[in-house]
Amino acid sequence: MKLMTRKLAALLTAALCFALPAHAIDIEEVTSPGGIKAWLVEEPSIPFTALEIRFKGGTSLDRPGKRGAVYLMNGLLEEGAGDMDATEFAAAQEALAAGFEFDVFNDSFSVSARFLTENRDEAVDLLRKALIEPRFDQAAVDRVRSQILSILASNEKDPNDIAGKTFNALAFGDHPYGSSEEGTPETVASLTRGDLLNAYNDVFAKDRLFVSAVGDINADELGQLMDRLLGDIPASGAPLPGPAEYLLSGGETIVPFNTPQSVAIFGHEGIKRDDPDFFPAYVMNQILGAGGFGSRLMEEVREKRGLTYGVYSYLVPKDNAELVMGQVASANDRVAEAIDVIRNEWARLANEGVTDEELETAITYLTGAYPLRFDGNATIARIMVGMQMDDLPRSYIDTRNAKVEAVTKADIARVAKRLLRPDDLHFVVVGQPEGLQAAN
Repeated sequence: MKLMTRKLAALLTAALCFALPAHAIDIEEVTSPGGIKAWLVEEPSIPFTALEIRFKGGTSLDRPGKRGAVYLMNGLLEEGAGDMDATEFAAAQEALAAGFEFDVFNDSFSVSARFLTENRDEAVDLLRKALIEPRFDQAAVDRVRSQILSILASNEKDPNDIAGKTFNALAFGDHPYGSSEEGTPETVASLTRGDLLNAYNDVFAKDRLFVSAVGDINADELGQLMDRLLGDIPASGAPLPGPAEYLLSGGETIVPFNTPQSVAIFGHEGIKRDDPDFFPAYVMNQILGAGGFGSRLMEEVREKRGLTYGVYSYLVPKDNAELVMGQVASANDRVAEAIDVIRNEWARLANEGVTDEELETAITYLTGAYPLRFDGNATIARIMVGMQMDDLPRSYIDTRNAKVEAVTKADIARVAKRLLRPDDLHFVVVGQPEGLQAAN
């Protein structure tokens, strides 16, 4: 739920105008009297603060047979808390010109808050109710459950969603990565209020907590805020899931679907975020498929052959598995050719590396685009909390571009031979593709 008064909206717009350049960001590490750590960028020029909170674990903490519990619990945190029902909570948030957002992913649960300095204490107290005293009223549970069931029904008709879910199920099996974080119609329909309380207790814990703040707040004020907001959260939660074994080999899986255009999601094992070769892999992928119309995949699949409107690749360094993936859509009678071209480009880069021009273009773009990410307090707070979760130092913002600029053709050649394995590429194709025979 996104509630915001005109006053807060105006201040957020002003915050964008006064965004700090990346090189000017001074990150302070703060420890509250109660021992909670956070990163802070103090910026008092505009009287509002952006607060970002993350808990590791996310939907991967669903208990066996309860898939979708964490996702449903996330949707209920603003649907009444403490002595307020959903309507009263929404009205209180609006009256304070505060903005709260809750979101959940495979590996994390996020809480985002925006509040004016003049209303800071009241906004924090209201957010605390949502985090510490959620109600999970049955009427709210039934309403949000119905919304999720509607989403699941819609997803069953979406070839992109079908392709992604099929790839994950084949790649990761019984690991939480192998199933939809929203759950299935059967598991969602069976969830009880007790299951939601269990999900809440499993997710919220100090031993997996990360906090960042940017704005009109100093270290002492942030320390007090954190203890008031998060001090009563339990010390530990459910065990985090272990590594996810990758189960796929090369080939194609065909999912019949009545559509004139097939969707294909493809990939194989990738590279960890903390691997010494991550930056060469990152630059390599920019050249391969992340660079839009400047990438090899777009040039070969779309520009030269007209097989698609768009094709791209991306690195997926999850907490418990790593992938190199991509996606393409093409007419049923041409998708087989698109797949052949993608495999060939995978092999060509692995065998031949990249050119001087490709490397220079990729580095120029990646280093030039990076400072543009720091376009406001909220964005900076999100970047900082992500850095903490990736175990990056506070100096990373200042050194990141140098790491990109240090990548050489030899680095990419080495990493491409290691990382790009065309024979291991598995394509999940949803549609009525011609000329393909499923390998799995």
